[in-house]
Amino acid sequence: MISIQYPPPPDGSLSEAGISLAIGHFDGVHKGHRNVILRAVEAAKEKGLAASVMTFHPHPKEVLGRGERYFTCLTPLELKREQFAALGVERLYVMKFDLTFAAVTPEAFVREVLVPLNVKHAVVGFDFRFGTRGAGTAEELRRLGGDRFDTDIMEALRLHGRKVSSTRVRDALAEGDARLAAELLGRPYEVRGTVVHGDKRGRTIGFPTANLGMTDPYVTPRLGVYAVTVEIEGTAYPAVLNNGMKPTFNKDGFQPVMEAHLLDFNGDLYGKKMAIRFHEFIRPEQRFASVDELAAQIAADAAAARDIMARDAAGAADARIR
Repeated sequence: MISIQYPPPPDGSLSEAGISLAIGHFDGVHKGHRNVILRAVEAAKEKGLAASVMTFHPHPKEVLGRGERYFTCLTPLELKREQFAALGVERLYVMKFDLTFAAVTPEAFVREVLVPLNVKHAVVGFDFRFGTRGAGTAEELRRLGGDRFDTDIMEALRLHGRKVSSTRVRDALAEGDARLAAELLGRPYEVRGTVVHGDKRGRTIGFPTANLGMTDPYVTPRLGVYAVTVEIEGTAYPAVLNNGMKPTFNKDGFQPVMEAHLLDFNGDLYGKKMAIRFHEFIRPEQRFASVDELAAQIAADAAAARDIMARDAAGAADARIR
């Protein structure tokens, strides 16, 4: 990963061959973002350039104080990097977004950031804004590029009649619509962390769980029970996940906890890295009158999760055959 700050290195050492650059924050790396990035990759192949992405960290809206929801993210920087690489990106430029960078004019951004990087082709979305107070538009980037670099402006991608956007992914997750979120992203929504010690009640009722200690401030889906895939050290397991307050035990409420019961696993997971991918919402979280009622419901949830995951696997296999 190449990480630079404003202004970039003046010697051009990072850009000797010229680059095709997709520019944006790309939180989620959803299907609309993928169109922008894949066009940059395609242009790089056409023109003999290095396929590149420029993103900003932290989120500009977090720095500028435009909404608490942007203190959380759909894709932390490391997950973004993986998604970019999977799309064929060779270079990643991470711009430190702070108040100094926010004050850079559109003209200075082109002159002092893009030109020294030897950008020969730029790709942005139709609603791209840059420079102080968002003064620069996609069309302005094209004008400022002049004869130094070409600019492609990608139109909005629509799904079910509405624009694909990071906000729409966040809204789907807030509603528990993991299926829609996956459609928008092009993959199941994923959170990562480390297995941490919980209260160990699950094992006493026959359903041991792995509690996730998140490593980044992810967007948290609606509280409730989900069918998920849990990946541990490269191996994926079907699982049922409770994302919630555990009201049967915690009468006064605490911070929500993600705890997953792996359907086909026995062993010690503490301290291991864990990724959780959300497939389908099963039910809201609820309080039970007794531990026996809770155990019976978890058994039903586990059966539902197994059916959902089997159906998804069959659907994926059919899609590959076609």
